[in-house]
Amino acid sequence: MTATIIDGKAVAARIREELTAQVAAMKAEHGIVPGLATVLVGENPASHSYVSMKRKACAQTGIDSFPNELPADATQDEVEALVRRLNDDPKVHGILVQLPLPGHLNEERILSLVSLHKDVDGFHPVNIGRLAMKGREPLFIPCTPHGAIVLLEEAGAKFDGANAVVLGRSNIVGLPAALLLIHRNATVTVCHSRTKDLPGVCRQADILIAAVGRAEMVK
Repeated sequence: MTATIIDGKAVAARIREELTAQVAAMKAEHGIVPGLATVLVGENPASHSYVSMKRKACAQTGIDSFPNELPADATQDEVEALVRRLNDDPKVHGILVQLPLPGHLNEERILSLVSLHKDVDGFHPVNIGRLAMKGREPLFIPCTPHGAIVLLEEAGAKFDGANAVVLGRSNIVGLPAALLLIHRNATVTVCHSRTKDLPGVCRQADILIAAVGRAEMVK
């Protein structure tokens, strides 16, 4: 079997081109410029890099970007107050709380505070709950697993009846990816560090999504 390399950069470029046109049309027809606010707490280098890429993507597509940074020792009340302010800001149409948050903060409570209609990361309990239910549609879908599905579609993957394996069970990627595959009628197995015969399970997959931050987990 030969491998097919998916050109993710080409797919992303096409999507951004389409999005740029949609943003321009919204501005011309309705006088509205979409606004994305990011909430970054602490000095995690990876988080700063991710937020920087999001701001760059906003600039490329004509979306207004509203960065909000708090120190690593910010209190729960301070972060919640910021989220509430962004919820009430009419210029902000989407809010991204960059994860992970510092350990002393209650992540679930903060994500639950984000307005359901501005939860563009799809992490609000209602959005995740709707994703988990048959016949329901969330307002937003977590972007990384959604991106994986888009790339699989670009590669011509057939989901209906496929044996799909998701390696990883995080709230951010693994579990939403499994739910998206179920919605496409795949038969899904979610694997993790306690899975027995992990290499054997992966070899049986028609579709395999790796969603773990650990090199050579499968040998």
